[in-house]
Parts: sequence; structure tokens; C-alpha cells
Amino acid sequence: MNEPRRRLTNHALHGKEEWFKRVFRDQIAEAAGILEVVLSAIVLIALLMSVIPLLKLMPGLLTDADSMEVHTFLERALDIVIGIEFIKMLAKHSPGSVLEVLLYAIARHMIVGHEDAVQNLVSVGAIALIFIIRKYFFVPSFGHKLPGGQPAPDITEQTEKEE
Repeated sequence: MNEPRRRLTNHALHGKEEWFKRVFRDQIAEAAGILEVVLSAIVLIALLMSVIPLLKLMPGLLTDADSMEVHTFLERALDIVIGIEFIKMLAKHSPGSVLEVLLYAIARHMIVGHEDAVQNLVSVGAIALIFIIRKYFFVPSFGHKLPGGQPAPDITEQTEKEE
């Protein structure tokens, strides 16, 4: 006779455990979202601060541009562009923004790096692969929605351009 009562108690405890886990997961997800925004703000501040040395390099480019000054300028400028794309990736939460960051990072490596022909060929192949993935394997149901359910900004921009 005590057996059914024990099952009810176990079932009730199990329900409370599940509720506690769900609430705890939601709180962890909210904390992660807040940390993501804080990280984005820190990266944005660092990018804004890194624009100042970039501006200081510009007069040297106009007066006496040697290859090292141009190289340094391109390195810093492309690093800032990649940082901006990284912030956009954190904000959008879409595979398209991740692919854009990868494209910029590979392009920076090809432009600024002094690599041999094989490494440049691999970089070109990686860029081609990213374009192929974006064109043929980018499934609309995968990652086109923000956590709130709205369509991702880069997806809505693409659909508006196509129409």
C-alpha cells in the first residue's frame, strides 16, 4: 500500500527537479547573453581605441609611403574590419555572419601575410569553399532566426535585395 505513494513522491520530486533544471538553464542562458553583450562592448571599445594609431599612420602614407608603412596600415585596418565583423557575428547569431568573419580573416591572411604559393592556393580554395557553402549548403531553416524568433538581419537584407 505504501508503494503507490512512493511513486507519487518520486514523480513529484522529478517534476520539481525538471523545473529547477529548466529555470537554472534559462538563467545561465541569460547570463551568457549578458556576457556576450559585455564582450561585444569591450571589443568595440578596443576597436575604437585602435583607430587612433591607424589615423596617426595616415600622414606618413601621404608624404613618404614606403612598403613597411603601407603594410602596417593594412594590417591594422584589416584587423579593425575583422573586429567589426566579429561584433556583428556576436549580435546576429547567424551562420552568414560567421562565414563573413571567416572570409575577412582569410582575405587578411592573403593580403598581409607573405606566404608561399601553396598557402595562397589553399586560402583561395578556402574562400571558394565558403562561397560554395553559402550558395548551395546554406539551409534556410538553420540559423536564420535570432533567439527571440525574428529573422536574422543579414537574412532579411538578402531577401529584400532579391525582391
